[in-house]
Amino acid sequence: MPILAGQSLMRSVRPALLPLAIASTLQACATPARMHSEAQLNDVALGCGLALGELMQDESEKKLLLMIRQDATQEQRVCVAKWARRNGLKTVFVNMNFPGETGR
Repeated sequence: MPILAGQSLMRSVRPALLPLAIASTLQACATPARMHSEAQLNDVALGCGLALGELMQDESEKKLLLMIRQDATQEQRVCVAKWARRNGLKTVFVNMNFPGETGR
């Protein structure tokens, strides 16, 4: 059925097909979580000024990227958050005080 001048596109879509169109659009946007290798996470950590092992993912929560570092700078946090966002992950910042170290 051709769309005539002044006729809205929404009226040309059959109401029964609208939920299917919406579902397929949303499904195309969703990316499944995947585990990144330790080497990949270490490359990101070093690139953001962190030490080896300060970025990690847990197998049970693949969508979360954990950054464990005491007194991380704003630049380090932004760097990690940008990488996480580009890779479909949510960043969790964990600030730990290790025994024998004084906090600020």
